[in-house]
Amino acid sequence: MAAAMQREDLLERRQEVLGDTDKLWESLTLAQKFAASSLAQFGYKLSFIRDVHDTHVAVLSCNDNIAVISKGGEINTHPKIKIRL
Repeated sequence: MAAAMQREDLLERRQEVLGDTDKLWESLTLAQKFAASSLAQFGYKLSFIRDVHDTHVAVLSCNDNIAVISKGGEINTHPKIKIRL
């Protein structure tokens, strides 16, 4: 039961963050902002930020394509990341 409640809390928090792109943008490092701006020219939009074990990774999407940007601004357009729907 506790696991189900924790999962619901995470889902609610995830939906709240997804609705506020400006708040996400403010959380990016300067290097990530530059990289995200360059990807935006190709139609990518900031979806969410994954911050696990001090790896502040920005995840962007464009149609069915996913790109991630590391804390240092390195872009990976073929990441090994699973996105839950």
